[in-house]
Amino acid sequence: MIRALLSTVCVTACASAADGPPPSLSPAKAPSASEAPFTLADLPDLSSEEPTLLLERGPLTQGGLTFWKTEPGSEVFLDDQAIPVDGEGHFMAGFGRDHGVNAELLVVLPDGREVRRPLVIAGRSFPESRITIQDDTKVNPYSEEDLAQIAKERALKKQARDNRSRTSYWRAGFDWPARGRISGVFGSRRILNGSPRRPHSGVDVAAPSGTTPMEFQGTDVLAPTSGIVTLAQTDMFFEGGLIFIDHGQGLESALLHLSRVDVRPGQVVTKGQVVGAVGMTGRATGPHLHWTLNWQGQPLDPQLVVGPMTPTE
Repeated sequence: MIRALLSTVCVTACASAADGPPPSLSPAKAPSASEAPFTLADLPDLSSEEPTLLLERGPLTQGGLTFWKTEPGSEVFLDDQAIPVDGEGHFMAGFGRDHGVNAELLVVLPDGREVRRPLVIAGRSFPESRITIQDDTKVNPYSEEDLAQIAKERALKKQARDNRSRTSYWRAGFDWPARGRISGVFGSRRILNGSPRRPHSGVDVAAPSGTTPMEFQGTDVLAPTSGIVTLAQTDMFFEGGLIFIDHGQGLESALLHLSRVDVRPGQVVTKGQVVGAVGMTGRATGPHLHWTLNWQGQPLDPQLVVGPMTPTE
């Protein structure tokens, strides 16, 4: 029996990035942050039912990323959207923060047979996070110069994501890119300087930041799994120091607010390799690493992939 993961809901204390003035939030369905952590139910062992479609791990829940195996050469669709499959039949299926209760996997096997798997996606509760940003230009209407910079950076990020690798680098496994206090959680409803903003897209890890080249360089940030660096910038408007790592098959890590960037676009990195250092650049209220895990363009909960953080040695 595959066990679902346990996610601890806590109040965020850091400000993450966005591409621009976000839309208003949809009607809130999350309770207060004081609510107790949730526990996901057991997942079924699908091996006895569908030997051609095995759920290897991951929770069927909002914000969850699941890992599957099917026959090599198969085509796979999630809710009618084609998703990549590697040469050995491995693929991923993710469910956004607001995904509905129902989903379906369709596998078209090499011999033309179809396997359909209805999925029930568990709902979650998300806390509310109210944050005050001292530099209000990072939250409210921007100057023409700021807007031009934001537009330029948006195009730069889109270009970095245009060519996705089909190589399943993620099969190296996952680990935390930094260790420290969890200061912000995925999915929390954000109120910045009194205005609703997009829900928090990742997890924040508070840790010591870098200062000047002659002093402390900041807590190392590691690649959470292997992949190709597609973006490495030191001074983005919202994100500050920013790295994109393409883990293959539509999975990407975005590492934000870095004080130091040690990699370059096109560089292949391995799980655990140092790629930069924790900072408080961009829109941030304190030194921390913000880690967003995007799959097929939608953010998912990194904590459900790596599990609880173990103490540093």
